Amino acid sequence: MNTLEQMKSIDPRTVDRDSLRDIESVNIDTSLSKQERIADFIRQIGNPYCYKHGKYVVKVSFADTGVTLEDRLAGYLASKATSSTGMA
Repeated sequence: MNTLEQMKSIDPRTVDRDSLRDIESVNIDTSLSKQERIADFIRQIGNPYCYKHGKYVVKVSFADTGVTLEDRLAGYLASKATSSTGMA
């Protein structure tokens, strides 16, 4: 299994697209605790730093701002919930 540092260092221009999972196939079970949801997300997506979104390869990185991956994932999940309900 890859370490987080190896996952972060993947180059989206040269990565084997077939080795990446599509985030559109990830389903979040909201009945799980926050820690369990995060673990389940990572289990499903494989590499949280580089994945596919449809036909695009997405590379995620964070500025050194003190905002955690947990904060970013929570924001992503909130936006996903809002977009699926059609609310703005």
